[in-house]
Amino acid sequence: MYKAFFGLNDNPFSIAPNPHYLFLSDRHREALAHLTYGLGDTGGFVLLTGEVGTGKTTVSRCLLQQLPDNTDTAFILNPSLTELELLATLCDELHIPYGDTPTLKQLTDLLSKYLLNNHEHGRNTLLLIDEAQHLRPEVLEQLRLLTNLETDTKKLLQVILIGQPELQQLLKRQELRQLAQRITARYHLLPLNERELGLYVQHRLQVAGRHEPLFTAKAIRALHSASGGIPRLSNLICERALMAAYAQSKVPVDHKMVQRAAAEVLGEEPDSRRNWWPLAAGAGFVLAFGLVFWLLQPDGKPLVAAEKVPASGIEAAKIEPAVTSAVAGPAAGGSLGRRQLDKALADSRKIDTAFATLLGLWKRTPYQQMSACQAASLQGLACYQQQGNTASILRLNYPAVVYLTDDAGQESYGTLISHKGDELLLQLGEQQFWVSRAWFDRHFAGVFEILWQPAQEDRSPIGSHSSEDQLQWLENSLAMVDKVPPRLIRGYDRELEQRLKTFQRQHGLTPDGIAGRQTLTQLGLYLNQSGPRLTREVTF
Repeated sequence: MYKAFFGLNDNPFSIAPNPHYLFLSDRHREALAHLTYGLGDTGGFVLLTGEVGTGKTTVSRCLLQQLPDNTDTAFILNPSLTELELLATLCDELHIPYGDTPTLKQLTDLLSKYLLNNHEHGRNTLLLIDEAQHLRPEVLEQLRLLTNLETDTKKLLQVILIGQPELQQLLKRQELRQLAQRITARYHLLPLNERELGLYVQHRLQVAGRHEPLFTAKAIRALHSASGGIPRLSNLICERALMAAYAQSKVPVDHKMVQRAAAEVLGEEPDSRRNWWPLAAGAGFVLAFGLVFWLLQPDGKPLVAAEKVPASGIEAAKIEPAVTSAVAGPAAGGSLGRRQLDKALADSRKIDTAFATLLGLWKRTPYQQMSACQAASLQGLACYQQQGNTASILRLNYPAVVYLTDDAGQESYGTLISHKGDELLLQLGEQQFWVSRAWFDRHFAGVFEILWQPAQEDRSPIGSHSSEDQLQWLENSLAMVDKVPPRLIRGYDRELEQRLKTFQRQHGLTPDGIAGRQTLTQLGLYLNQSGPRLTREVTF
């Protein structure tokens, strides 16, 4: 009855990995392109990371479907193994017989013989490890030693590591630096944006037999706000919303149904009453933060203005006022400052605290029971996560939440606020430190997140067959980034193509010479003039 009411012949929002419902967004296609390139002729390790439910399994399944027929594939889905158990599991997957109590050497010899035999017969061998963040360092090192078997042109064993963001931190450990250097391609999969999520929902409905829209535009916005664009969580919310719509005999599904469904799925109690006291508390926090920060600036110019809290029914988060203090870090020397900095870094374990500072710089406020990105989205901003080095952050020139590691290798979070010469102003918890770039380089984990205000215009991809107006816009945009005068062009010439590919390589994008959604977003970050910056002079 549930399916008949909506004109469906299947459950469109099951979380089972049904290949019939395969949906590849732009970012999933980009991830697939990176992994395919990494597996190439030379082989090695390929890394795919992403939060729970973002579609890592979808990408890996799609990749496996594209492998040539002469590929033997081994899967390890439970990586909580010892070195001996890992090699034994690999032998089981490749149907390599071994005795009752094999030693590590015996298993290694059997695998080496198998790989050499495969190579002689023109066959490839691929190992895919899911949930790889659970691998022990000694197991990863054993895996690296196994991949030492190679010819003059290629590795005889190719390895795909799939895991949550913690896997990136694991591979930064000192004892795994040799393995990290063998990663030929890596990609961090982000959640779907609002447009992609709408296409995703409609795609699943069409596969299930319904071609008319079932969710209103406001319902999709509410779904994206609640799920953060994570497909698996979106499925759960949509399923619950459809059940509510069926119970009420109501079509289409509106935003109120989605909000109630999200509250049930996330285990929250929806509260429709306005509560002005928490909003006032949030406003007081931001005002106090802005005043103290203004007093601490050497040139007397405030970077944060007083908060204007939006008249929203959402309850603002209760955060203790952040009393900032300019404490000398390694940039200025001093054992006291260094001890304070080390302690602050070790205490900064909550990313929400770092995001609260970043939201304050944008004159926004966090909301209770919402992620920072969801709160930002409700206030007209978007989150953007990127991998890179310190130069990548300074090039974009936005304040950023930065992923850090302390001296013990534990993950911490801070907010990069300002930049002057070789010194960076970093907030850790309630304290601010001027740190040297060398110190920051040592502790930066390679991932950062910024807030920005996307333009309302949604451009289509730009390539060799685009109109002259689109190509001229691309020329003007790249010239602005490069700080050179733009040319007057008549078509997609070689110079424009090379400049676009250079821009893509600089930002970890596929250098395909097509300004797709990811490339256009990256350009938009440069061209956007709204919001705070690390410095008013862009540093490259």
